Amino acid sequence: MSTSSRARLADIIRARSFGRGEITLASGRKSDFYFNLKPTMLDPEGATLLAELSYDAIKDEKIDYIGGLEMGAVPLAGAIAQLSWMKGNPIAAFFVRKKPKEHGARLAVEGLAKGESLKGKRIVIVEDVTTTGGSAIKAIEAVKDAGGDVVMVLTMVDREEGASENFKEAGLTLRALYTATEFLRP
Repeated sequence: MSTSSRARLADIIRARSFGRGEITLASGRKSDFYFNLKPTMLDPEGATLLAELSYDAIKDEKIDYIGGLEMGAVPLAGAIAQLSWMKGNPIAAFFVRKKPKEHGARLAVEGLAKGESLKGKRIVIVEDVTTTGGSAIKAIEAVKDAGGDVVMVLTMVDREEGASENFKEAGLTLRALYTATEFLRP
């Protein structure tokens, strides 16, 4: 992806998904800034640029599946999967439920067709925003329980609050498209 596309995506995130003001994060921490990437992920241009930048970050890793914890990973994984097929390098998508449904198949991992399995597959866990990595860890555990091999975690924005170190301790790499610092600069 070109530098201008990356800059354009940063502008979209800044306009649609970045804000200031006290907020409680998913990790339970308080912060004076926040990212809500859903407006960017669900915007046609934003989704396209996120998919392109994400695909470029993983295309050489021989990945079978990309997915993560609902809700943030769902639009990302779908957009990346679609682009990967268009590029001739299909990467299937899935998502992990925070809690399995109490009816139907009661699956933790959703999106796989009958007969498909994550067993022995190379997987990237994707997140919209990463603080400590706790949400991604839930997805990683579900993927490992299903026999998948998590090769890395890809986040759109790393808040730089410990996730990279936490993943490193778990033997995983965190790749971030952006860091919070890039949006906090004047």
